[in-house]
Amino acid sequence: MPCSFEHEHHLHARGIRPVAGIDEAGRGPLAGPVVAAAVILPPGFDLPGLDDSKKLTARKRDLLYERLTSDPDVAWASARCESVEIDCWNILRATHRAMRSAFLLLPVRPLHVLIDGLPVPEFPCAQTALVGGDGLSLSIAAASIVAKVERDRIMEDLDRQFPEYGFSKHKGYPTPDHLVTLRRHGPCPVHRRSFAPVAQAVRP
Repeated sequence: MPCSFEHEHHLHARGIRPVAGIDEAGRGPLAGPVVAAAVILPPGFDLPGLDDSKKLTARKRDLLYERLTSDPDVAWASARCESVEIDCWNILRATHRAMRSAFLLLPVRPLHVLIDGLPVPEFPCAQTALVGGDGLSLSIAAASIVAKVERDRIMEDLDRQFPEYGFSKHKGYPTPDHLVTLRRHGPCPVHRRSFAPVAQAVRP
């Protein structure tokens, strides 16, 4: 099934609007924050190429991000939890916290949200969780792009602070090069010390 407004239209037909899509980026990396985004697309919105961020090149994501975030009819917000918060709460709870925060930062309050993945406990409004939702709902796809681009830019900034780790290349994911560098230098302040590869690299 292609990415579409099908789920949004079902809700709109029942008088439920606005509807936001919510997604995150950065659950799997060993370093840096997890970033969540919430996006409300206006009725009739059309943006060619809008799709799951994982299916797009970095160049295409950047172009779509600029279109989404500069459109005055698109309501959006993002939030993040840092590595120390991830270590404190665990990655799942930190991700849920970032998703709830992004929702609360929206300039317009949705009546319903479409969330990529599984249901989020204690969410502030009604939700529909869609596994693989970033490839099903255009609202979630838009959120996936906002979250991914914002997180990538954070990792590029962190690369300038900690150039020896190569964050701009692997964005903190456990690539072979990152693991080698982690073993050589040990973790830096933005590494997630509760993640096994980082914990194993801590020097006595």
